[in-house]
Formats: sequence, structure tokens, C-alpha cells
Amino acid sequence: MDGDGGRLDRPKAPRRSPLPRWDPEAFGRASERIARFLGTGRFIAWMTVFVVVWLTWNSLAPARLRFDPFPFIFLTLMLSLQASYSAPLILLAQYRQADRDRVNLEQDRKQNERSIADTEFLTREIAALRTGLGEVATRDWLRDQLADLRQGPDGGRSAARPGGPGEPRPSEEHDR
Repeated sequence: MDGDGGRLDRPKAPRRSPLPRWDPEAFGRASERIARFLGTGRFIAWMTVFVVVWLTWNSLAPARLRFDPFPFIFLTLMLSLQASYSAPLILLAQYRQADRDRVNLEQDRKQNERSIADTEFLTREIAALRTGLGEVATRDWLRDQLADLRQGPDGGRSAARPGGPGEPRPSEEHDR
């Protein structure tokens, strides 16, 4: 056998395709640009000018200079051809936009989940801090306790007032 053609231990060289190769992303970007242009007032204005010139030329020009002598069959063919290319290009652009929207939606959903998890964590931390602060002697409670100790038992009050650490004082209950 000639060369490596009959060898089974080596891959064959890739075949060359007679068809041209193109980048699908580049084609998609080009179709989006065309679709964006087809949806503008500029396109409608230029298309209107084109049709009016065509109709005017083929209606008013001398018969020997008219290029569409029949009742505008060539114009109908041109407009049908333009529409047959426009529709798939617009659909391709819409599919690409839908794919981008789907990716953005997924990213937004993940970001929202992270935000919710962070918010829940912070809520638990704040609740733990509040619980911890409820067990800490506050400055006002300590002042009240010291004032009670200075007055002594003959002041008609007990040595420990209600409202110790962890217990709301009457003024705190009113504030809530």
C-alpha cells in the first residue's frame, strides 16, 4: 500500500470540504445588525424611496427605457426576495437575543439567591447580637443598681430592682 493509507494505527487526514467555512458567531452578529437595520425608520424610508422611484420610472419613462414593462412583476419579485431573506435573519436575531436573555436571567437568579442567603445570614447574626445584648448589663441598669445600693434597705426599696440583665425595665417596656 502507498504511504499511510492502509495503516489502522494512525488517523486519516481530515477531508477538505468543497463548501466554504464560516464562523457561526460572525454570521449571527451580521444577521443581528441586518435585523436591527430592518427595524428602523431609516430602512422604511429608503425602501419607500426605492419603491416610489421604481414605480415612477417604470410608469413615466419612455417604453424603451423601462426595465419592468409588465405590471411590476420584477418589483414584486425583488420585494419577495427581500422578505424571504429578512424573515430568517430576524428570527435568527430573535433566537440569539432569547439565548442572551436566558443567560442573563440565570445569572440574575443566581445573584438573587446569593443576596437572599446573605440577607438570611445577616438576619441570624443580628438576632444573635440582640440575644447577646439582652444578657449584658446595660449602663442604665448598672446606674440604677448603684443608686439602689447607695440608698440602702431603709429607702423602702429592695437591694436589687427588677429589670436586671435579660429583663426589660419598665421604661424599656414602654419604649417597645
